[in-house]
Amino acid sequence: MTYEHLRYEIADGVATITLNRPEAFNALSLPLARELFTAVLAADEDPGVRCVVVTGAGKAFCGGGDVKEFVSSLGRIGVVIKELTTYVHGAVSRLVRMPKPVITAVNGVAAGGGFSLAIAGDLVVAAESARFTMAYARIAATPDGSSSYFLPRLVGLRRAVELFYTNRVLTAREAVDWGLATRVVPDAELATTVAALARELAQGPTLALGRGKLLFHLATSESLETQMEHESQWIAAMGHTEDFAEGIQAFAAKRTPAFKGR
Repeated sequence: MTYEHLRYEIADGVATITLNRPEAFNALSLPLARELFTAVLAADEDPGVRCVVVTGAGKAFCGGGDVKEFVSSLGRIGVVIKELTTYVHGAVSRLVRMPKPVITAVNGVAAGGGFSLAIAGDLVVAAESARFTMAYARIAATPDGSSSYFLPRLVGLRRAVELFYTNRVLTAREAVDWGLATRVVPDAELATTVAALARELAQGPTLALGRGKLLFHLATSESLETQMEHESQWIAAMGHTEDFAEGIQAFAAKRTPAFKGR
């Protein structure tokens, strides 16, 4: 598929989705949201993709919803926002549920829906210049894009409400301290750091990583005993995979395993 508002590239088992509206801080217009959803579905379904990276072109990761589009659509704003969130929420849901590692590489401001998209990554690598802000209350809007789900779980209810009420802007290092980001790196090192991390994950035991990821998400709504039953069933199922056999044989032979994602 040809994309007009993002770049979709695959190399070494890594699919990189780059929001590409730098002149608008990669704001989520309807066309971009549709393409994001389509690209995420493509990465999810491609067996050759074993890790996904989401980032932004230019100086921003994503500035949130396209406010200019909102202004020109006030007469039918409810329809526009519901269509927009359908695509964005579909993309986030697939990123979170896909059985593959997802890295968000936050190269600049992540605001509003961009904030939500950033913190939905499994690993969040931020450049020193990155900034995180909800920014919804600034335009009398409420959160979307999953932030009302993830934020209280990541930082606690008090801090989540503070970020929403005050539009507080967190630096990259504050985002790491608060648990919103995994690590912070110098701006010049973001691309190489993320590329190396993505390649490492893409060469890992993809089925195990994906199923482990889903276990952590299940844990937010399951009882202890039910969660442990999931663990028992899934680790037993992993015992039948090629990667498990390779992993234990490599461990016993004291060599590096060569995982195939099968």
